[in-house]
Amino acid sequence: MIIIFTDGSARGNPGPGGWGAIVAYEDKVVELGGREEFTTNNKMELMACIKALESLSLDSTSTLYSDSTYVVKGMTEWRYGWETNGWKNASKKPVENQDLWKRLIQAATGKHIAWRVIAGHAGIAANERCDVIATSYADNEPVSLYDGDRKGYPTGFEI
Repeated sequence: MIIIFTDGSARGNPGPGGWGAIVAYEDKVVELGGREEFTTNNKMELMACIKALESLSLDSTSTLYSDSTYVVKGMTEWRYGWETNGWKNASKKPVENQDLWKRLIQAATGKHIAWRVIAGHAGIAANERCDVIATSYADNEPVSLYDGDRKGYPTGFEI
């Protein structure tokens, strides 16, 4: 089972943004992160999930933890109505961030994903690390990203 944590950040919302993800395999951990010059927090939350899921192989099984109810409800509830209604929301207006939602759906296709909402800034070590990655990139101060043995990873995955 692969464990994934994600987070996004935008300074000014909209403004400079960053995203961070931790992908923990049975034997290794890979941290991912990136930046966009002008974006929103929701876009960065989506991008963190997209990049994490794009890094997985087809037919993989994972649990993805996000502090974004927007992302988790979007993928587990709202998307089905959006797809049925031609990508219109309940107010009959176009769904915001439609391009990213479609990319996320594509990244999730063929994978077994349990989507879980967790509390942000609640002392969950891996979520806090994703926040550090995301805010560092948003502030244009990239942080060193871990890519190595799971036994050597300094952050826990307890919820």
